[in-house]
Order: sequence, then C-alpha cells, then structure tokens
Amino acid sequence: MKKLFIRIFDFFNTVESKIAFYPTLFAFSGFLVALLMMYLEQHGISRRIMDVLPQLMVEDGDTALTVLSACLGGLISLMVFSFSMVMLLLSQASNNYSPRLLPGLISDKRHQLILGIYLATILYNIFTLFSIEPSEDKYTLPGFSVLLGIAFTIICLVAFIYFIHNISQSIQISNILDTIFEAAELRLQKLISSEEGQTKDFSDTTNWHEYKTGRSGYFQNISINNILRICDDEKTKMYITVPKGLFVLKNSVFLKSEKPLDEKVVSAIISNISFARGELVEDNYVLAFKQITEIAVKAMSPGINDPGTAINAIDYLTDLFALRMQKKDNGIIIHKEKATLRIAVVTFEELMYNVMASLRTYCKHDPIMVEKLLWMLIYLQQQPAAEDNYILAIKKEMETLVSQAKNSFDSNKDVSVIEKMILD
Repeated sequence: MKKLFIRIFDFFNTVESKIAFYPTLFAFSGFLVALLMMYLEQHGISRRIMDVLPQLMVEDGDTALTVLSACLGGLISLMVFSFSMVMLLLSQASNNYSPRLLPGLISDKRHQLILGIYLATILYNIFTLFSIEPSEDKYTLPGFSVLLGIAFTIICLVAFIYFIHNISQSIQISNILDTIFEAAELRLQKLISSEEGQTKDFSDTTNWHEYKTGRSGYFQNISINNILRICDDEKTKMYITVPKGLFVLKNSVFLKSEKPLDEKVVSAIISNISFARGELVEDNYVLAFKQITEIAVKAMSPGINDPGTAINAIDYLTDLFALRMQKKDNGIIIHKEKATLRIAVVTFEELMYNVMASLRTYCKHDPIMVEKLLWMLIYLQQQPAAEDNYILAIKKEMETLVSQAKNSFDSNKDVSVIEKMILD
C-alpha cells in the first residue's frame, strides 16, 4: 500500500509540473458547473430569483445570447493573449538566462490557475449558450446561469490584471533567482534536519554485490522506510551508488548489497525508487547550483555582457554554499542503531569545483568578478563549524582562481588588489 501511495505521489508531482494540469482540472470543473446549472434551471431556480431580485436578471433571450457571445469572444482573445505572454516569458528566459529554468517557470501554479479560470469560464459560457432560446420569455429563460456567466467573465478580467502584474515580475532575474534559492533552501534545510544522529562510519563497499536498475532516468525519489524494511528481511546493508537527482544509466551499477540478493528482492528495491525524465529543484538542490551558475555564466558571455546579473547570482550562490556546508557528505542512514543504508551524495568538493570551474572560465578576465568570487570563498572559509575537508576544498579553489586570474589580467594594479584580499 505504501509503495502504491509513493508511486501515486510521484506521479502527481510529475503531472502537476505540466503547464496543462491545472487548466485541465479547471476546464472540467467549468463543464460540471454548467451541467449543474442546467439541472437547477430545470427546477426553476431562475424563476425564484426573478421573484426576489428581478433587477439582476436578463429578461430577453436575444440580449442573453448577445451578452454571453460577447463575453465568450472576449475571453478567447484574452486567453490567446495570456498564453502568448507565457510563451514569450519562456522564450526570453531560455535565451537570456538558461534553458534549465523552463521546468520551474512552466510549473508556476499562478500562470496555470489563471489559464484554468479562462478555460472554465469559456466552457461554462459555451454550454450555457446551448440552453438559451431567443423566443423564451423571462420566466423560462436561464437568467441565473447568464448572470453567473457574466460574473465569471468579470473574475477573468480581474485575473487578467493580476496575470499582467505577475508576468512582469516573473521575467525579472532577481525574482527568478529568489525563487530558485527559496526552493533549494527549503530542500537543504530538510536534508540537514534529517541528518541528526548520523554517523560517518560505514562498511567498505568495494567487494559488495553489484546490481543494475535495468532502466534509465533521473533518480527522483526513494522510499527509505521500505528499503530499510527489505534490509531487515534480508539481513544486509545496502549502498545506492548514484546521488539523488542525477541521471541513472540502465547498464551502470546502481545498487550494492553486503549479501547476495535474488531478482525478486532487487525488483522490490527498484520498485521503491522513482525515476523521471526531468529535474526539479524541489527534488534536487544541486540543480539550483547549476541553474544559478548557468545564469551567471550566460550573463558574462560576450553576447549578453551583464556583469550585474552575474554578481547577483554569486550572492545567491554564496548563501547556498554557506547552507550546504551545514550538510554532511556521507549520506548514511541509521536504522535500529546501525548504519544500514547509504545513499551517495554530491560532495561539497565536487559541487564547489563544478560551480567554480564554470565561473572561472568566463570570469577570470574580469577583475570585479574575480574580486566577487574571492569574497565568496573568503566568506565561506569563515563559516562556523565548517568541516576540515570543506575548508581544504575552498582553499584549493581560491588558489586556482588566483593563479588563473593573474595570468589573465593585463594590469599589475588588478593583480595587487586580489593579492591584498588574500593577505587580509
């Protein structure tokens, strides 16, 4: 049952990130509301409201048809314009910043909800039009349904105003960086809190039995409790060799076990692990480092030449690295006071190198950017309770950055400034 629940939860998370998810739900709800109103109209709801508040009701069939037709045509034009704005946002973000940002922007629920409101109202108005006869008198006309159609159209106009405001905010790089940072920060804080009581010691896995997944995809989620239960049943320890969030190749070693496992057990283990074809920051904080780094690199490219954006990106990377330094590198999970399961992680040294290698390539010739990167590394060195291997990785990157910068600078003044920063 838990396995089924996990698969349903993973499927929902995957589908929810699609741009058509919420619009489809809203469109279906608009259709259901239209059917409900047809049922209520058959039971005389408009006649009762007409007797109480006649000034709110449309009393002529031709007028009702004209009003709803105008609302319907305007809403279709509004939806086309809004959808075009979303596509423009995605295209601009891909060209100016990074294609990796597209999944996060597409999964923005606010855009999906607004498009869903449009679709629901359009479908409601269409089916309401079917129930109107021009020759009907005021007591047989579905006046209340027409009134609701007008009210829903007004709600769409309000949603459109909000949409224009939101779309103008979404394209700003500061808001994009902030959204990525908040998602990664939340993920890292969860991982840090889950590491309480962990140990650094785990058995040597060199000679353990190796198993493959038989499928490929991004390692998205894992049911740790079910895996630990299998470890208890088989009286073994396990090691997941691929860090969560990375791409798994079907013929590469994914699982190691202290004791041999039969095919049914391996299949049961793999069934408790979900694979996807896309990446989300909510599932993999490393992706946030990649996205912010790519934004900085793109900003420093000759075609864009926007050092201000690169500096903002480095500020967010600094804060994320400081938070990452609070997380351990072992990925060991304790079960019944024993180190039973280990999941490979992207180490701090690997993460630091991958980020700095890209930034050095495009920033080593710019004194201001080198100074900013040195400021980041110096700040990280001063973090309290930082592990020794983290400090060593930072020192290595600092030495490499300074060495490359000295070879790239044309001015002795620039060289003396960065040397002074290191000495201070």
